[in-house]
Amino acid sequence: MAVVAMWKCDRDGSMFEDKKSADEYDKMLELAENFGAFLQREVDGIDESAAENIGLLLSKNKQKLVAACKGKPEVLLEIGQESDEEASNVTAIAAKS
Repeated sequence: MAVVAMWKCDRDGSMFEDKKSADEYDKMLELAENFGAFLQREVDGIDESAAENIGLLLSKNKQKLVAACKGKPEVLLEIGQESDEEASNVTAIAAKS
């Protein structure tokens, strides 16, 4: 039997096979948490759950946010389309099987 090293993210318990991926994920969650705290502080009436969800959305798409801030606002319209396209591809493949 082989021994496999795993890294666990202490923020949510996610498991990773390599340290680099675990560290990247942890940094993404930390950024999301800070976005959420910022939103709760600055936006009147936003609840904690909504702030957390928006924080995760912003954190997961930070590269596109940076590109939008640098003069390419159209990249924000791509957010979410990748997962929709992937889902339709999986559906099409499943239908062929």
